Amino acid sequence: MEDGKFTAPFEPVKKDRTLHVRVTDDEHAAIEKAAAGAGMTVSSFFRSLNLEGAGVRPILTAEDRLVMAALLEDMRMIGINLNQVARALNNGRGVHPSELDINLENVQRIQAAVMSELRSLARRAGYQRRGEK
Repeated sequence: MEDGKFTAPFEPVKKDRTLHVRVTDDEHAAIEKAAAGAGMTVSSFFRSLNLEGAGVRPILTAEDRLVMAALLEDMRMIGINLNQVARALNNGRGVHPSELDINLENVQRIQAAVMSELRSLARRAGYQRRGEK
């Protein structure tokens, strides 16, 4: 992590396999409209739907990725704090009960935020597929 910015390693993977699907003109028009409504190309829209349907990965927007990166950073910081508490306890040092309470509250807070964001992603994915907002 540099300059407080989250950077996820990303290397484009060559897409060398093709899926063929036959659709009617009306179906194709509906797919194009839904893809445009989701701000995606038809190819990326179709790929994301198939991958999501196969349980591989959900449709994530740039904003979704930022939110997930922020949640990941919060979880990392909580993990560091919990590790410090565990290290102190393992070394025979006392830990004030409020320290444990604070860490437990942080874990519960981040769990609630992750669950809320996942619910929101699931709900939005359906709207995006239909070209709704």
